[in-house]
Amino acid sequence: MVRVDARDDDVVVAVDANGADLGPAEVAAGAALAARQGARVLLFGPAREMSASVDLPAALVEVVDAPVSIAKSADPVRAARNTPESSIVQAARAVAQGRAQALVCAGGTGAAVAAGLFNIKRGRGIHRPALALALPVPGHPVTLLDVGANAEARKEHLVQFAFMGAALAQVVLGVSRPRVGVLSNGEEAQRGSALVVAARAELQERVRASGWLELVGNVEGGDVTTGVADVIVTDGFTGNVALKLMEGVSQTMLGAVREAAMSSPRAKLGGLLLRPSLRVFRDEIDPEAHGGAYLLGLRSLGVVPHGRFTRKGFAQAILRAHKGASEDLVGRTYAALEQAGALKLAPASVRASSLPPDQ
Repeated sequence: MVRVDARDDDVVVAVDANGADLGPAEVAAGAALAARQGARVLLFGPAREMSASVDLPAALVEVVDAPVSIAKSADPVRAARNTPESSIVQAARAVAQGRAQALVCAGGTGAAVAAGLFNIKRGRGIHRPALALALPVPGHPVTLLDVGANAEARKEHLVQFAFMGAALAQVVLGVSRPRVGVLSNGEEAQRGSALVVAARAELQERVRASGWLELVGNVEGGDVTTGVADVIVTDGFTGNVALKLMEGVSQTMLGAVREAAMSSPRAKLGGLLLRPSLRVFRDEIDPEAHGGAYLLGLRSLGVVPHGRFTRKGFAQAILRAHKGASEDLVGRTYAALEQAGALKLAPASVRASSLPPDQ
């Protein structure tokens, strides 16, 4: 459980409560749990529904009535642009205006990315934002990105993703010297698509210049969960497929274990003996414990929990957004990219116009 430091009272998290599978009241309940841990929350959603269902601590949770949701919109970009009264747009605008320092969106990923780009804006020199998820691997969490913000990517995008993910691993997971890998279909440097080969070559140069992270090279799908790397980068299409595959396999395996444990009287006895250990294992791989995916590359931090989360998961999302903002994850990411020379350069005409007249 992430806890809030008493010194971080000036950090406020803007939360969009619409779009969750269990309804806005469940998100509000998560906000109440986070507030009891010391987080300050600006909560956007249907005020009457949330206030009637949840006892919200008024000193730490401010409710803004915003019943309109675009979480399920088929065209989230158009919806974010044309529906300024929606809860996610209002929440993102609150961050852009400085009323809050981080964003949590309980609805659709597309709406969160679009609202973030239109209002909070990309960080200067950032090509594209990325969704980074700390996979709940027992004993060794692995940060995978991009898991869905961009279906396609170029080598310079993957290079930036690597530094974003490494900064996240340092700040949130406490990894002092993150090891970065590129997802591929073989360990050899020449294996993989043209994108993978080019990104790995570019990363070798940038990582050498940085001095604070390590490139382990290509990582195959079977090694994603073995701990060979702390951060694994790929395009959003591949990352999202890999993530959904892992989630599906995990759920199937857990279901098979439960079925086997109930298959006979002897199995039930064994299940009773194993129950404490299995409970610890279940809690360790629980996606809700990690709060969801981090939306990196904007001028402020975003966290996107899964819509099916319960109040426990939404509370963790808020607490992790609070922690990331308190410890300046965005600033540290930008500094790492700048040090490695991985920021996007402005067009030559813009750079020239910004020089003093005598240059």
